[in-house]
Amino acid sequence: MAKLKTYKFDAADYLKDEKDIAAYLNAVLEDYGDDAAFIAKALGTVARARGMSKVARKAKMSRESLYRALSGKGNPEFATIIKVANALGVQFRVT
Repeated sequence: MAKLKTYKFDAADYLKDEKDIAAYLNAVLEDYGDDAAFIAKALGTVARARGMSKVARKAKMSRESLYRALSGKGNPEFATIIKVANALGVQFRVT
């Protein structure tokens, strides 16, 4: 039997424009809205799609701090989430 070759999936590779990003983040919020670490990791995925260094500059954070905060293992402050969202051009709305 031949070996099956697999590839690592990275959602950041598929977030090409604002429409993709909005759909991705809305799906994350709908399915995991009560999981702050998962939401932070999703913002990290969007940041990687946009360019982590560029997002870090806009958020006025170091790239390393941004990676750590959005790893899904960290516990970023809400202020950090807002900074990153603003740097990404993402807006949260309440309905």
